[in-house]
Amino acid sequence: MSEIELQPRRLFTIDEANAMLPLVRAITSDLSSLAKELAERQRRLVGLRNQRKSSSGDVYSEELEQVETDLAKDVERMKEYLRELLELGVEPKCADEGLVDFPTRIDGRIVLLCWRLGESEVAHWHEIDAGFAGRQPLVAGSVAGADGSHQESGFGDA
Repeated sequence: MSEIELQPRRLFTIDEANAMLPLVRAITSDLSSLAKELAERQRRLVGLRNQRKSSSGDVYSEELEQVETDLAKDVERMKEYLRELLELGVEPKCADEGLVDFPTRIDGRIVLLCWRLGESEVAHWHEIDAGFAGRQPLVAGSVAGADGSHQESGFGDA
């Protein structure tokens, strides 16, 4: 892939990513809760379908219909949370865990600042193809600004 194909919509400095965390935290908290609820509702739906008799007038028809309706509404809410994150330039990675990435530039290449719901600040990064398992701690001075100039990350400074 070329650099143009890898160019994200927005590049964040560590300060910009951390400044955006209150909003990102609120969205990912809602997203995570909803994702867990949806998973439970989907398990319940499978159970109801398995218990349902082949005739359409059984006791589960009304509940099944309601669960399917609620599920469809919540899927749309989930899509809206994901859209909100994407519009901010943040890349959602795992809804259940509230895992998101902020594109940035380190040592002249595009990488991802990595944050998970429950963490107090953005303190890790990983290569684009490494994912969460490849997370590394940020070090002072390693994160460049959107213009490509290196900026102090704030990590390692006391």
